[in-house]
Amino acid sequence: MHSRFKSAWSQLPEKLQIALKPIIDKPDFPAMLSAEQVDQIKTNCNYSDSELAFLLLPFAAAYAVTPISHFNVGAIARGISGNIYFGANMEFSQVAIGQTIHAEQCAVTHAWLKGEKQLLSVTVNYTPCGHCRQFMNELRGGGEIAIHLPERQPATLHDYLPDSFGPIDLDITTLLMDTVDHGYTTPSRNRLLYAAIEAANQSHAPYSLSHSGIALQLKDGSLFTGRYAENAAFNPSLPPLQAALIMVNLAGKDMRSIEQAVLVEKQNAIVKQWCMTENTLKALGCQQQELTYLD
Repeated sequence: MHSRFKSAWSQLPEKLQIALKPIIDKPDFPAMLSAEQVDQIKTNCNYSDSELAFLLLPFAAAYAVTPISHFNVGAIARGISGNIYFGANMEFSQVAIGQTIHAEQCAVTHAWLKGEKQLLSVTVNYTPCGHCRQFMNELRGGGEIAIHLPERQPATLHDYLPDSFGPIDLDITTLLMDTVDHGYTTPSRNRLLYAAIEAANQSHAPYSLSHSGIALQLKDGSLFTGRYAENAAFNPSLPPLQAALIMVNLAGKDMRSIEQAVLVEKQNAIVKQWCMTENTLKALGCQQQELTYLD
């Protein structure tokens, strides 16, 4: 078991420890539970979905990276597939504070990049800020997503974000998590470039059409990708680098071990990712960076 989980582990009921230990003890634990694992734990321990999510919140919060605030937030997103995904807030020193990732953004993006198509609920240990409420409003059925908070009755996102502004107000029908393929191709056999373009093909940018994606290679040879997630309110949009860093962190990897990065975006895009991507990567110690334009 990773040392980050030790404190949370001691707080669990014994029956959940027994059910969870074979899963969480694996060195490649992916910060999620499959639908089959969730069903087995619920059956063995006689928990509801919400009870299990609340018990797992400290494990999600254990992924928090908070050099600025020292305030750890965890989130559990439950997909229509039955899978549950961990998320936590992430902060970066020596770059603009706007590069911060909120726990709900992290959990939603984690689910999206793992192939989830829709969320049923999000459980958080602190009330979602307006930024996160707006970010979740980009999802299909977003207003109906159940929000679970400690010592409060469940409510919907619509309850937390009444009279919301979102994709429907701009006649957008393709929402975050919907299947898309923007059709960009490359003859290159460079695995990082290929992976970055594949990420860009699945990016969500219906407002600016500024599709972008990134691929990161770590010193151990592992590769992670991220794709742009745009928002109707613009500011809660999540850059592709942040999406990739979510996956690096949730895989238990060190973000400062990024050896090489390739960002792809359109040359004439009205929204550009390169400058802030370059600055954040430099702050993380990655000097080998490349920008390639999409055709």
